[in-house]
Amino acid sequence: MAKATKPLGRSRHAQLGVVDYTLRKRSLLRDVRAGMLSVTDICDAHPELMRAARHVGELTKRDCPICEKDKLVLLAYVYGDDLKAENGRVWSIDTGLKLAAAHPGSCCYVVEVCRTCEWNHLSEAFTARSAVM
Repeated sequence: MAKATKPLGRSRHAQLGVVDYTLRKRSLLRDVRAGMLSVTDICDAHPELMRAARHVGELTKRDCPICEKDKLVLLAYVYGDDLKAENGRVWSIDTGLKLAAAHPGSCCYVVEVCRTCEWNHLSEAFTARSAVM
């Protein structure tokens, strides 16, 4: 009889359910290019989001799809009932994912922001699973 093998270790992403908002982003950009939305309609980042983007944001290699003058930065916001003082705070992506994975039922929202034109978009949402699958 064959001996059962132990499953390989899981990454943090495996502990989280993921919602990707890429299709929504494409639709939004298509509407801007078609003239259905103006740039001022979508370049409306809150001042606190812009401050976090300048000081906490993680620089990407992707150009802003609106102004093409700056690289996008990513921010992670984590929300959960049992997070107490950490609830709703901005984090680095890695810290945000670890925090969400450690608290079942919490969510980590990744937002991409352009520090030049103030465009922002929810990129992904990670939800901590209550049971390991």
